[in-house]
Amino acid sequence: MFKIVRLSLLLIVLCGIVYPVAMTGLAQTIFPSQADGSLVKNSGGKVVGSELIGQNFKSPQYFQGRVSSIENNGAATGSNNYAPSNEDMLKRTEDSIKALQKENPELDKKDIPLDLITNSGSGLDPHISIKAAEFQADRVSKETGIEKAELRAMIKDSTSNRSLGVFGEPHVNVLELNMKVQDVME
Repeated sequence: MFKIVRLSLLLIVLCGIVYPVAMTGLAQTIFPSQADGSLVKNSGGKVVGSELIGQNFKSPQYFQGRVSSIENNGAATGSNNYAPSNEDMLKRTEDSIKALQKENPELDKKDIPLDLITNSGSGLDPHISIKAAEFQADRVSKETGIEKAELRAMIKDSTSNRSLGVFGEPHVNVLELNMKVQDVME
C-alpha cells in the first residue's frame, strides 16, 4: 500500500511540477516570443494582438480577415462544422456576401474570394489569401486616402510564402497589414 502512495506522490511531483517547470523554462529560453504567445506590439510598445490569432476589424479603413466563429474570444476555438446545406451556414454566407457587395458595389458576387466568406477549421486563422487582400484594396484606398500602389506594396510586404516551400499557399497576415495601414494614416 505504501509503495503505491509513494509511487503516486513521486509521479505527481515529476509529472505535475518538475516536467512542466522544465518545459516552460526551456521554451522561454529557446523560443521566448512563441512561448509568450507570439504577441504583436505597435510602434508605442502596446500589445495589439497575436500573429497566430485572427481578429475582427470592423472599420472599413482596415482589411478584413476571415469569418470568425468566436468574435475575438480565443478561448473558444473551432468552427461550427456546418454542412454546406445547413441553413445557418447558408444565411451567414449570404450575409457575408451582401456585406462585401455593399462595401464593393462595383464587384460581382463571383469575384469575392472564398476565404472572405468562409471560416477556417479553427475559427482563429489570422491569414487571408493575396487575392482576398487585393480584393479589399480599393475600399481601403477610398477610406484612408492611401494610394492603391502603396497598399499593394504593403500587401506584398505582409505576404508569407508556403511553409518549407511546399506546404499551403502564400498568405497575408491581416493584423500585420492593418498595422502598416495604421502607421501610414498616423
